[in-house]
Amino acid sequence: MPPCTPAFEHESDHSWRYSLLTAAPGLDLRHTGRYPWAAQKYRDACANHWMPQEISMERDIALWKSAHSLTDDERRIVKRNLGFFTTADSLAANNIVLGTYRHIRAPECRQYLLRQAFEEAIHTHSYQYIVESLGLDEGEIFNAYREIPSIRDKDAFLLPHIEILAAPRFTTGTIAADSALLRSLIVFAAMMEGLFFYVGFAQILALGRQNKMVGTAEQYQYILRDESMHCNFGIDLINQIKIENPSLWTPAFQAEILSLMHTAITLECDYASDTMPRGVLGLNARQMHQYVAYIANRRCQQLGLPEPEPSTSNPFPWMSEMLDLKKEKNFFETRVTEYRSGGLAWD
Repeated sequence: MPPCTPAFEHESDHSWRYSLLTAAPGLDLRHTGRYPWAAQKYRDACANHWMPQEISMERDIALWKSAHSLTDDERRIVKRNLGFFTTADSLAANNIVLGTYRHIRAPECRQYLLRQAFEEAIHTHSYQYIVESLGLDEGEIFNAYREIPSIRDKDAFLLPHIEILAAPRFTTGTIAADSALLRSLIVFAAMMEGLFFYVGFAQILALGRQNKMVGTAEQYQYILRDESMHCNFGIDLINQIKIENPSLWTPAFQAEILSLMHTAITLECDYASDTMPRGVLGLNARQMHQYVAYIANRRCQQLGLPEPEPSTSNPFPWMSEMLDLKKEKNFFETRVTEYRSGGLAWD
């Protein structure tokens, strides 16, 4: 197989051959529709639009200001999660805008990536809204990636894979470069968005299930829905690249990805232990370790890889309910969950 198939190769019968991996300089919108799964995900994402300020933080503010309403361990969970997520979603936006978007030229895929970048901005807005509402020390929260080892270590794992795509001289077109792109996409979709976020989601949503920090938890539920779509889009993109470029998916490459996944599992388990050194909210670090292994197994299944920790069961089946949005109201009983943006009224 040649190292890179041109995005639009004009043949004698005036047909076109299309590939996701290309260094071609531009787009030909006549070929939108080559990847209908990407177009559908874009439409689904647009239908699920939300904004943080739609969600009331009054109860959260009163609870946070009350000296005895939350334990120190519960407060630690909130602040640690805000410290990690603020950095993580900024990294995600940079990865999309400065990296992935430059190297994936399919119009419908780019359309979704632009929507995804916008959603990462909404998530950053959401964390800022929570921090300001609760009157938290912004320096403490926004510098956590420097000062908290369990957060710093996860970011340090991710950065090399993000920076390689953002390098101005990086282009696809060789086996080495195409492999680097595929590796980065897998780390970003299956390990960052698909694994590193899930301890935090489970912790904050567990608070909401106990009628604590319900505004924060509701925002995290919407973020979870968005990130689940991001992860699934990324994995579909990865699997499409594998189909079009089978020579990239070598046994050695697969072994490397499994090794990276094992490292990601260790880092997320360390983060779980740091954020909850004692049992809290009916959860403990041992259960979180099991949950991390369960999620990692799911991601590897989606990628066609062996499970890193086979036969691990889900200790939190209620987390699956967080993605089931076809109900009249959510469990926080604060607003309609199956949110759909309305049409514009033109004068």
